[in-house]
Amino acid sequence: MNKILIANRGEIALRIMRSAREMGIKTVAVFSDADRNALHVRYADESVHIGPSASNQSYLVIEKIINAALSTGADAIHPGYGFLSENAEFARKVKQAGITLIGPSPESMEVMGDKLSAKAAAKKYNIPLVPGSDGAISDEKEAEKIAQEIGFPILIKASAGGGGKGMRVVEHAGELEEQMHRAISEAKSAFGDGSVFIERYVASPRHIEFQILGDTHGNIVHLFERECSVQRRHQKVIEEAPSAILTPEIREKMGQCAVDVAKACNYVGAGTVEFILDEKLNFYFLEMNTRLQVEHPVTEMITGIDLVKEQIKVARGEALSFKQEDLKINGHAIELRVYAEDPNNNFLPDIGKLKKYKIPKGPGVRVDDGFEQGMDIPIYYDPMIAKLITHGENRTIAIDRMLRAIKDYRIFGIETTLGFGRFVLKHEAFASGNFDTHFVKKYFNGKLEEEYQNDEAEIAALVAVKAFEKDKKRIADNAISKSGYSSWRMRSRI
Repeated sequence: MNKILIANRGEIALRIMRSAREMGIKTVAVFSDADRNALHVRYADESVHIGPSASNQSYLVIEKIINAALSTGADAIHPGYGFLSENAEFARKVKQAGITLIGPSPESMEVMGDKLSAKAAAKKYNIPLVPGSDGAISDEKEAEKIAQEIGFPILIKASAGGGGKGMRVVEHAGELEEQMHRAISEAKSAFGDGSVFIERYVASPRHIEFQILGDTHGNIVHLFERECSVQRRHQKVIEEAPSAILTPEIREKMGQCAVDVAKACNYVGAGTVEFILDEKLNFYFLEMNTRLQVEHPVTEMITGIDLVKEQIKVARGEALSFKQEDLKINGHAIELRVYAEDPNNNFLPDIGKLKKYKIPKGPGVRVDDGFEQGMDIPIYYDPMIAKLITHGENRTIAIDRMLRAIKDYRIFGIETTLGFGRFVLKHEAFASGNFDTHFVKKYFNGKLEEEYQNDEAEIAALVAVKAFEKDKKRIADNAISKSGYSSWRMRSRI
């Protein structure tokens, strides 16, 4: 494997390129009109323009990605996450073009890409599943019968999707018909597939996922868990590894289940098996993501393993160089997704220019980003600016380092989730580890208090004071020069 094309953009493209460079592998970037001057384009050994800014005319066009690989002589493609990373058709066409996909087989993607087929595969290994329907349903009477069997409240979920789309909580039978219609309509709109199924609603769930790695020689291991329970709009904001609540016994059971899920679909590469955990620490298989996850850095920090390098090695046909018993948890890591969003405005995306951009540094601090000062945040893609990760000997140290890193992070010109991250980490529920996926609903009233706001206003005020003092000094110096006095001094307060 001599040259890898990264079919993605921003921070994940840069992340992959850096690991490839350390391995002596050349990289090819692809870019849309909006990303013509992006950092990942400048960092790569080569770059190919693939179309207009809209992703459905550039990053999501399979033929353009494959042609870019063929024209540059790339012998492998890494899809990153998002875009085409879990697209079985893309995986199949890459293979047909004689190019290696750094990811699982299209068959594995198809099994795990549909929640119903994933549940069916998991059943073969007696993996705990949330009680619910065995297949897709569209009839209200059938739905009502199943709901009565498992008991209200229930959760209606889209079979083909995620991210909270096509998902509805139904508290009682009177709401069922309306919520069914809404879920089916939203699923059709978002995924082109209106299939839905029903599960018992777990009232206070925690979101726990296990990182797995499999090779072509039949070896599969897990690299422990990540907790991703702090979410807004069913999308993760803060992740940590390990979870603050799992016991060693539960960790071992969940880890084995994660490995079994991977075995159920003959999985090769890096993937993530997701579970929900109820108040009694009962866990249930949720789904499998057949790609590298956004939050993979926290796993890297506690294991010391570069997951991108492992993906590349596995794609080259190499066996895993470690066994399950070789893996240990080292300390604690936390990741904050730094989004260009306004927490005070229902986390709506905020666009604009990064007037000031300076990342934090110091012991145990890592920043995976794709922007620099002066760049614009484009409106066409996910609003994530960076991932801020901290690591420490224990959870308390990791939290303290994150709070310091948030304070040191300078982003002016747009609203971000930095202040919200500070709010979460200072909250007693998070500090104690006693929280669930309803954290935002329970504790955040939609407005950050002044102490959690970004420091832009404070810095702007200081800059104004400095300018004023500088202007006073200039006037005073002119007065001294004209009068002949030289003993007057100004004392700056800044």
